Amino acid sequence: MDIILLEKIHKLGNLGDKVKVKSGFGRNYLIPSGKAVSATTENIAKFEARRAELEKLHQEALSLANGRAEKLNDLSVSMSRRASAEGKLYGSIGTVDIVEAVNEQTDVELVKHEVRLPDGPIRNIGEHKLIIQLHADISSTIVVNIVPTEEES
Repeated sequence: MDIILLEKIHKLGNLGDKVKVKSGFGRNYLIPSGKAVSATTENIAKFEARRAELEKLHQEALSLANGRAEKLNDLSVSMSRRASAEGKLYGSIGTVDIVEAVNEQTDVELVKHEVRLPDGPIRNIGEHKLIIQLHADISSTIVVNIVPTEEES
């Protein structure tokens, strides 16, 4: 299936690129989410008419992401959770927990799809470096420090 991208998509292409994708990916994700349109002659003409507007929106999103990245670079967030004596957490820390902690402790608003956990949820105490993907071109690194809570007796 041939589509035209309406925004930059990581590992797929830039704004305005005509790319070939599997039909399920195009029909079920890219087109319904507004990230692409099918590459018919009519849609190509509509896209070319809107190209300047889409590029302006892309630049605005890029500058906004740059500003957020500057605030997030080398940010350290601390969280306390119950843990065993070996340092393993009772439960785990996922993207929602990280977003809540960052939003509470800073003035930068994150959403859960921006947090990347390549090794899955955090299950140990200590410092963990995480990548925050703010835009297709812009990412930032934060440090999440997990400390054990004091046991009440």
